[in-house]
Amino acid sequence: MRRAFDIVTSALALLVASPILLGAILWIVIESPGSPFFRQKRVGKDNQDFQLIKLRTMVKNAESKGAGLAVDENDDRILKSGAFLRRFSIDEIPNLINVLKGEMSIIGPRPTVRAQVDKYNEHQLRRLEVKPGITGWAQVNGRAALPWSERIDLDVWYVDHRSATLDLQILLRTVKLLFTGDDLYRGETGGWK
Repeated sequence: MRRAFDIVTSALALLVASPILLGAILWIVIESPGSPFFRQKRVGKDNQDFQLIKLRTMVKNAESKGAGLAVDENDDRILKSGAFLRRFSIDEIPNLINVLKGEMSIIGPRPTVRAQVDKYNEHQLRRLEVKPGITGWAQVNGRAALPWSERIDLDVWYVDHRSATLDLQILLRTVKLLFTGDDLYRGETGGWK
């Protein structure tokens, strides 16, 4: 049932969002040379690696400049287009391709990089018992503004309590976040420690 929901929802969302996606791609290409897409190895269900697809919101090779993987609100690596795309989560639209491929789900813990997963303890590894999602419980309860350990705890709580009712609650809260833009950046309290 969950997989069917993921396929139908992601296919419809890609179709509806295709004009927005095309406009975003053109904006990125005009502003910054290079591919409009950003691919990064992330860790998914059962500790398996996959290539996450996003729209590029930062200068090329941003991970090797400035704060590395950490991104702050006024980070000078963020493109003008990127600030807008991040604000409305348009940069995440290509994640729907990962959902169609079965690497991700609409709802689940956000996928993270191997360097972070390698530091997980046994409890934190439980986060990998479900497919990563485009949105999830930690996303709608503080997302980037939370310390990473709290985000992981929220994700493990989701693994233990996931249900259709909880998923619906997450979807509704996600829509609200798209309008408010709350907790988009790590600020003083968030990020990986």
